[in-house]
Amino acid sequence: MKKILLALALVFSTAFLFAQQTYPVNGSFDVRPGLYAFTNANIVVNANQTISNGVLLIKDKTIQSVGTGTTIPKGYIVIDLKGKYIYPSLIDAFTSYGIPETQRTAPTGGFFGRQSVFTSTKKGAYSWNESIRPETEVRTIFTIDTKKADDLRKAGFGSVNVINRDGIARGTSSAVTLNDGKENDVMLNDQSAANYSFNRGTSTNDYPSSLMGSIALLRQTYLDASWYKNQKEEYNISLEQFNKQQTLPQLFEADGWANILRVDKIAKEFGKSYIIKSTGDEYQRIDAVKATGATLIIPISFPKAFDVEDPIEARNLSLSQLKGWELAPTNPGVLEKAGVKFALTTFGLETPKDFWTNIQQAITNGLTEKQALQSVTEIPASILGVSDKVGSIEKGKLANFLITSDNIFKAGNIIFENWVQGKRFVVNRMDVTDLRGTYNLNIDGIGSTVLRITGTATAPMASIERLGADSVKTTATFARTGDWVTIGFNLKKNPVGDVRLSGYLTNGNPVAFSGDVVINSAPAGFWNGSFKEAAKEMPKRDEPAKPATANGALIYPFIAFGTEKAPTQEAVLLKNATVWTNEKEGILQNADVLLEGGKIKAVGKNLAAGSAKVIDATGKHITAGLIDEHSHIAGTGGINEGAQSVSAEVRIGDIINSEDINIYRQLAGGVTSSQILHGSANPIGGQSQLIKLRWGKLPEELKFAGADGFIKFALGENVKQSSSSNNQRFPSTRMGVEQTFVDEFTRAKEYEKALAVKGNNVRRDLELDAIVEILNNKRFITCHSYVQSEINMLIHVADSLGFKINTFTHILEGYKVADKMKAHGIAGSTFSDWWAYKMEVQDAIPYNGKIMHNVGITTAFNSDDAEMARHLNQEAGKSVLYGGVSEEEALKLVTLNPAKMLHIDNKVGSLKVGKDADVVIWSANPLSIYAKAEKTFVDGIAYWDIDRDAALQVAQKEEKARIIQKLATSKNAGASTQRAFGNRPPRLYACETEEDYWAEQNQLEMEGANNHE
Repeated sequence: MKKILLALALVFSTAFLFAQQTYPVNGSFDVRPGLYAFTNANIVVNANQTISNGVLLIKDKTIQSVGTGTTIPKGYIVIDLKGKYIYPSLIDAFTSYGIPETQRTAPTGGFFGRQSVFTSTKKGAYSWNESIRPETEVRTIFTIDTKKADDLRKAGFGSVNVINRDGIARGTSSAVTLNDGKENDVMLNDQSAANYSFNRGTSTNDYPSSLMGSIALLRQTYLDASWYKNQKEEYNISLEQFNKQQTLPQLFEADGWANILRVDKIAKEFGKSYIIKSTGDEYQRIDAVKATGATLIIPISFPKAFDVEDPIEARNLSLSQLKGWELAPTNPGVLEKAGVKFALTTFGLETPKDFWTNIQQAITNGLTEKQALQSVTEIPASILGVSDKVGSIEKGKLANFLITSDNIFKAGNIIFENWVQGKRFVVNRMDVTDLRGTYNLNIDGIGSTVLRITGTATAPMASIERLGADSVKTTATFARTGDWVTIGFNLKKNPVGDVRLSGYLTNGNPVAFSGDVVINSAPAGFWNGSFKEAAKEMPKRDEPAKPATANGALIYPFIAFGTEKAPTQEAVLLKNATVWTNEKEGILQNADVLLEGGKIKAVGKNLAAGSAKVIDATGKHITAGLIDEHSHIAGTGGINEGAQSVSAEVRIGDIINSEDINIYRQLAGGVTSSQILHGSANPIGGQSQLIKLRWGKLPEELKFAGADGFIKFALGENVKQSSSSNNQRFPSTRMGVEQTFVDEFTRAKEYEKALAVKGNNVRRDLELDAIVEILNNKRFITCHSYVQSEINMLIHVADSLGFKINTFTHILEGYKVADKMKAHGIAGSTFSDWWAYKMEVQDAIPYNGKIMHNVGITTAFNSDDAEMARHLNQEAGKSVLYGGVSEEEALKLVTLNPAKMLHIDNKVGSLKVGKDADVVIWSANPLSIYAKAEKTFVDGIAYWDIDRDAALQVAQKEEKARIIQKLATSKNAGASTQRAFGNRPPRLYACETEEDYWAEQNQLEMEGANNHE
């Protein structure tokens, strides 16, 4: 009877507690304070303080006292916890709890494949682009979701941050408690942060269609907001709100460590300090992540084990998938060890109850319990500006706390109750703690079975026995999280495959269960179980502790052919080779090349080695590293920003992907430098990026230091979108292409003139900034070109508007206009023998390169293709066949001449003392189809070594086998699995690659996939 009265007291007091202050009452107004005293408890005040045998007093929503020896005032309901634990309720800093699910845009065939939407269709004085929506406020759209709140409370959470995950500038989030009742009562901080991402979200606008477009749009928005503060020309709600939100915490959702670094660049450019919600792969580049100084919110959603029972499917798995599965649980511990401040989030978990399973994995893999607790209490409270209300058990704070059976991180711990704002929510009954015993189960599709749970109360073991004629007995896995139980087993036959039972404790005395049956990942009905008899105590025996399973080492980059240790720069003497200098000395026989300090120290015969490592190159050939003037490798998130006719504001340098396997493959072909170009979707494309192929380095470390800036222009079918049946974007004719150039340079001149006026308040325009750089010879044009008439047109436009064309790239009718190009000092980069692959190249001839070269044009052969770049040396060799170019001049087509085009011939392109040690050792004449690049040096570092590669292939095959065995063991131990699908193959970009990157990413998210490049 006393227990019944106590329960009634709890129900009535908490019900009256939350009467709304401003709401009218239809009836008698009766508000009673909830007065509770929790005694004999281990009170974990915070991660650094625990009070033994403590007393906690709460009144209404708040904590009145916490300590020992406390005198309990009259009128308090006393709850003796008998040594149980009290913890602060957990806080999740990144959720979409309580707001409608965002319906993201599905792909529609690239930006050419749907009706164009150039500007916002949103009514009102808002931004021109729908992905810039800072006016969105969660506090105005949030509603309590009782089902989701219950799931989160059962996992121990009492407060969450609610974010509208839609758009690039997303507006403000709100921190709320997980109480029920009215929205007015649960708001902790109605504007907890201003939120951002690179994802366009549900915006119907074409722009941005790429990652580089998103970065440019956000950068432009910061500039527009700054301009807006000092202008009187327009009213813009979006910019108004954007400016107001700059005083709030700034929270940026970024997928993958590479995007963390991109966010950091924006932060440094605009003086911001972002809290970054990431995807859990920071361990792959921990030093770079730490260097940002950012506070992180990281998921605890580790990849499921791959089912490798089928060896054919297991072969599909890449090394990065396998190592990612193994090392992802180390991420929190790695961050802690590095001193990075971070909070943990349930975001990405299939269900909140998985949080504790994964937290245990993280602790096993190096995360300390202290850090784990801080990352779900004090740190998120600080991030959200609610440390004065939640995050610890202290006087004056909200009564948000958990009652647990033991240390919250101990295996087998049970969360009994979760109190939120002084309201009691029962998670598990305190009267059921030990489930060991024998149970009769009825399972749809299997029949009657017996479940035996043995072991200890906190570390149970289990077995399943099917009764009857088809009897069989097998071990099972048994996991309990509060009242949730999961049982896994495999009977080998009837049915064949994995059986998983998930369900709830439906009764405490006697114990009973019920729930769902899943066989081979497919729903198969229901099950229930009832208690039969208590477990028989077995004599204890000492078991040797199982050694921790060692994890493999990190590799850089985190894909196949990555290495644990990067190759180092050293002094090297290459002796007794045929040396192609590309200088006046020509080709030297039986000569040496000395590399030291990343430079070419000497070229000649009988050089002294000194302390240098000596490589005998007898019978081999040595050349300068090959240079690809036109490439689209090492980019991510789209190579075209084709939603507008001019995209000069976007920068390939913002989206360099250092993990692209094509870097390694092209090193194996002797390539050391590449100009990564924007595609040809528009007349004026984005800014290029020259890189060195430094395999294993970070994106910024690939960039060719001190190189001039270039930009991609384009002519022809692609820019007028001839392949589109419903194109609405200007221009759609070649006449319109010409007018685009005229308009853009005219505007740029006017813009530059306006900027020169003292005291001006001209709106800074990233697009026009790039065009002004062209006019001032600070940025140089590489123009995609085919047809003679259009080439003549652009030369005329350049003459009339006062700018210069640096290079016509993959120019196939250069032989028709070689005289004009020569007169204007325009270089020509072409294909060796491509032709007839579309109408505008029908006049291409294989003698084009030879003719331009003979006229005196700086001529090069380029790839525009990831595969062709692997054998640029062979492309150069074709010029010997077509037109009889000398071998020495032929090699210059892919070395010295592209270096001249790119204004880097003072550093690379020939073997000259003082130039960068970008050098290739070939097994034979480099123009031969039989020649192999045996070693490729960049800055004196052998990033490619044919012998090292052979050994690496063997080692990585063994590494894959080791992890596959570990996966098999994991499955046998009861780990949930996923099918062993291989990674989606990386996209190979070319000039005409059409895609709406964000629509594709949103489709993947809707399908539950992840792709972090």
